[in-house]
Parts: sequence; C-alpha cells; structure tokens
Amino acid sequence: MGNTYKEQAIQKARQILRQNPIYLDTETTGLGINDEIVEIALMDDNENILYQSFVRPTQSIPLSTIAIHGITDEMVRNAPSWQKVWTEIRNITQNRLIAIYNADFDLRMMKQSMARYRLPWSQNFSTECIMKLYATYNGEWDSRRMSYRFISLEQAGRQCGILLPNAHRALADVKLARALLHYIAES
Repeated sequence: MGNTYKEQAIQKARQILRQNPIYLDTETTGLGINDEIVEIALMDDNENILYQSFVRPTQSIPLSTIAIHGITDEMVRNAPSWQKVWTEIRNITQNRLIAIYNADFDLRMMKQSMARYRLPWSQNFSTECIMKLYATYNGEWDSRRMSYRFISLEQAGRQCGILLPNAHRALADVKLARALLHYIAES
C-alpha cells in the first residue's frame, strides 16, 4: 500500500494508545471568547471515569446552547466553580497525554475559564487531537482550507459504525472519542 497519510494516521493512533492516554471533553456556555465550561469529563483508556462534574459558570447558559447539550442553569447552580474543578483535575492530568476530539476548542475553553478566575494557565500535560487525526485518516480534502476536512464527532462515529451516541454531554463524548481512536488504531 505504500506510505499513505491514512497509514500514518493509523500508526499515530497506535502510538497514542501505547502512551495510555486519558480522554477529556467539555461542554460550555457557547463558542465565543467570553464563554466558559459548564461540564467536564475525564476517562482513562480502560473506560474508568477519572473525573466528571458540572461546573458553575459565572454567566447564564443561553437557551440556544441549552438546546444543544441540555445543561441548564438549574443543573449547574450548586456545581463547583472552575477554580475548584481545576484544582481537582490538575492532579489527574499532570504529566499525562490527553486525547481530545477538537483539542483546540477544549483547550481554549479551559484557558478562558482560567482567565475568568484570574488563574495562571500552565499546561502540565500534552495533548493529541483526535479530530485532526481522524481528518487525515478519513482523507477528505478541503480545498478551501488546503488540509483534510474536519467533521463533527457525531459524523465521524457514524462513518465508522460506532454505536455510541454523541449526546453533546462530556462523558458520552469522551467515550465516543476513545472508541474512534481505537477504531483508527485497529484499522
């Protein structure tokens, strides 16, 4: 078959799995520069839940966002603040490889949540983006961006026949991201 980009994606997925990654996903108040995290989940490669929590934001969750993930202001009212959540997850993530579907987004939301509490951002972990890896594996070229086309986690799962739902909730999404990484590695 030669040294194709798809083969490189498969090898990269196998390399990530050899490093025993943990998986992370967040749900947020929206997509903008002032939005923040309202739910976070971390799971290891054996599907053990390492951390799962709602996060109380400093702002209301817009109805348009509630329509996507179903997380309401009432659900997060008594949740810990990001400041408290960060102290707990910092120890879990320290010196670990974290696999994330759309890592750029989740990392940006973590940084924004840190900034909201005037906490310094110091990343003590490394990340791999499963979305970018799947784009290479899938091989659909986007001539406007001059790179492989990114698709949603839900669509990627469907394309691979993975029966886990993409519920736009943090734990469901880490399970689907993990299954997708394993699917690529086992190709």
